[in-house]
Amino acid sequence: MIEVTLKKGKEKSLLRRHPWVYDTAIGKVAGKPFSGEMVKVLGADGRFLGYGAYSPASTLRVRMWSFDESANVETPQFVVDRIEAAVRARDGLLERTNARRLIFGEADGLPGLIVDAYGDWLVTQFQSAGAEFRMQEIAKALMDITGARGVFDRSDAATRAREGLPSRVGCLIGEDAPAVIEVVEDGVKYGVDVRVGHKTGFYVDQRESRLAAQKLAREFRERHGRGMRALNCFCYTGGFSLALMAGGADEVVSVDSSADALAQARKNAQMNGFDDDRMKWVEADVFDYLRKAREAGETFDLVILDPPKFASSHYHVERAARAYKDINLNGMRLLQPGGHLFTFSCSGAIDVDLFQKIVAGAVFDARKNTWAIERFGAGADHPMLMTYPEGEYLKGLHLLMRP
Repeated sequence: MIEVTLKKGKEKSLLRRHPWVYDTAIGKVAGKPFSGEMVKVLGADGRFLGYGAYSPASTLRVRMWSFDESANVETPQFVVDRIEAAVRARDGLLERTNARRLIFGEADGLPGLIVDAYGDWLVTQFQSAGAEFRMQEIAKALMDITGARGVFDRSDAATRAREGLPSRVGCLIGEDAPAVIEVVEDGVKYGVDVRVGHKTGFYVDQRESRLAAQKLAREFRERHGRGMRALNCFCYTGGFSLALMAGGADEVVSVDSSADALAQARKNAQMNGFDDDRMKWVEADVFDYLRKAREAGETFDLVILDPPKFASSHYHVERAARAYKDINLNGMRLLQPGGHLFTFSCSGAIDVDLFQKIVAGAVFDARKNTWAIERFGAGADHPMLMTYPEGEYLKGLHLLMRP
């Protein structure tokens, strides 16, 4: 196995079991490892630090697969054991849903590998050179362990280019995925298009927040004797909108810039038998819609802001902060006294503290008497590895506008 030796002092992060090694930390490489090849990582003093997959095209040069010197990292059984452990850890979610994240990259010891389950199909994203190199054995292991009918690959994210890998979409093994896969989550049905949808087709990471919205709608009806009027911004295929209707909302206005996403959202509403007269679908830019809604005197009991990633890297943080503040300020201005705001960021470059500061700035400018009464994050199938805090990308706040 080719040895990669770090510069003096650069071993500290690996000693804390952080799974990344950047090119600037590497002192020498004893050979020319190919993309995805497993290498042995050593400290400047020659001590063993771990095994990782090499990526010559990326500034993130090595992703660590094991810190155990006795691990047989190059054997197929190593991959099988990691996948089986990850899948079994999510078994408890089957009581609520058949849409789950089965493998969450570094958190499951399989760096750069994402696997979501939608009913009888699995959807993969190979985001690292190491995962890509072992694609065939990973696909076979997934089929054998889960009993899935097929594995559909959505390796078309921008992270592939940074690893020197081409974009790829298509069936890897087994049966090809149907145009729409029906899944159920907390009693609500959703149609998922894994071929062209965002991420792997659905935002499985927002499961707990959708349940919170459903419960809030139910509690609102019990307390006020009527259903709430809600606004769901960046609604995509209607995840929050359907959860609110299931909870007893009177009216939900859903806004997105994608006509295709709204078309699927309507189909999802029909699939659940929801009254279309109580659901309004608006194709518009959310930033423009929020301003126009305020000018028109619109008010809501709940506003949900779940935008796409505004900051893909730390270079975009300042611009993203302005965008987050803009939508939160205008969203708050649409709320009645006693109204609720669910606001989110999925930008990994915007950490929890910064997001809270941005939202606090919007509260100050809106001159609202506001409580933060709940925090949101991804579900248990998106665990945060404690030595890898970068894995916690999704964060959210539930704000209450006090009289």
